[in-house]
Amino acid sequence: MFDKLTAFIEDHLQEPMTKLSNQRHLRAIRDGIIATLPIIIVSSMFLVIAFLPNQLPEHWALTQWLSENAATILLPYRMSMFIMTPYAVFGIGYSLTRSYNLDGLSGAIIAELAYLLTIVPMTGPEAGDEILALAENSPQLAEFLETVPEGFLLPMENLGAGGMFVGMISAIIAVEIYRWSMVKGIRITMPEQVPPSVARSFEALVPTAIVLLLFATVTMWFGVDVHGLVGQVVAPLVTATDTLPSVLGITFIGMLFWTFGIHGWNIVGTIARPLWLVLLDENTAAYAAGEEIPNIAAEPLYQWFINIGGSGATIGLAILFAFFSKSAYLKALGRTSFLPAVFNINEPLVFGTPIVLNPIMMIPFIITPLILGTISWFATTVGLINPVVTLAPWTLPGPIGAYFATGGDWRAALLNVILIILSFAIYYPFFRIYDNNLLLEEEGKDPEEELATNR
Repeated sequence: MFDKLTAFIEDHLQEPMTKLSNQRHLRAIRDGIIATLPIIIVSSMFLVIAFLPNQLPEHWALTQWLSENAATILLPYRMSMFIMTPYAVFGIGYSLTRSYNLDGLSGAIIAELAYLLTIVPMTGPEAGDEILALAENSPQLAEFLETVPEGFLLPMENLGAGGMFVGMISAIIAVEIYRWSMVKGIRITMPEQVPPSVARSFEALVPTAIVLLLFATVTMWFGVDVHGLVGQVVAPLVTATDTLPSVLGITFIGMLFWTFGIHGWNIVGTIARPLWLVLLDENTAAYAAGEEIPNIAAEPLYQWFINIGGSGATIGLAILFAFFSKSAYLKALGRTSFLPAVFNINEPLVFGTPIVLNPIMMIPFIITPLILGTISWFATTVGLINPVVTLAPWTLPGPIGAYFATGGDWRAALLNVILIILSFAIYYPFFRIYDNNLLLEEEGKDPEEELATNR
């Protein structure tokens, strides 16, 4: 049975899944979004700091100072994670252009141009004569009118994760136009004496003109609301992602491919991460506005409550190897892999055990995250812990990461510890079988013969 399943995965799924994860456009999207992670992680800390007063005693001077300056503290967040799509689009454009061996900087700039052309500026409201007359006798109204911005305004919601899908599409179209122009030779070629940077700029003139005219015509002159159209198409996908069946399905697929030596989370993340970012952005915006947090299944849920210690929630297995092994090999492996596992790096454990194609360890590797995911989902649903609102650094130890990811909820840290204990318990019987088998082999005995003798 196991051999047939292995053969089926290798013959029918491994190659197409590997090709899918390495598909040029999907890889560019993955690279571009991953490139924004430092911005998201650092800016999330400002969000946590701004709302520390919710966790601190009210009479502290620090609490009062943070409360009074919360809006100012949040400004770096609003200019970084809150408008993450422009950063991601630049990365997507650069990665996709480089995959064609073209000038990455030119491609990234053209991609950014295409995306920004989908956002139509709005004119700030002007106060009429009647309002101005009223303001002469109302200092409060006059003060308010002074704060109303004038001129052109950009709708901020389209610069955040809500505009991510339009950004991805825009970047791909723009880079493909740039590539087509270069391949067909539709470009301005400069003499060899011209500096390379100047020559590349002139080569990009034609594709830039095509992109600018194309996108401006559609969005600004024909008045097509591409963000609204794409939002209507994507909305069901985002909603479907924020369900327990989706969480369990994504987790199962990711773990299943890992057990056959395929980096399942790369495959899953390439497809799901844009949806996760939309969910996280909605949570973050609601948290910053003091509103009810709408979503559960953003990416930090998987990081801090499902894949604790790395894919497969192997933190429990790392503890077993390091402190409970009888086998010399597993004891040595545990001592070297335990500390990395604490910081969510489990490749030494996954490939050292190995869990790949290991019929004993594959079972808990898949089952454990599914159980942890179900528990954490219901814990969030009934309000035992806060939903995730920030993307904490993934190398933080589990309880600390869970605390920050939920905006400073100590109950989330406690749940993380409970789930680690549960991971330990689920892995334990399978670990005992595998540990005993390796111990018998180290003693020069055949595990199958010993098992038959003891029956």
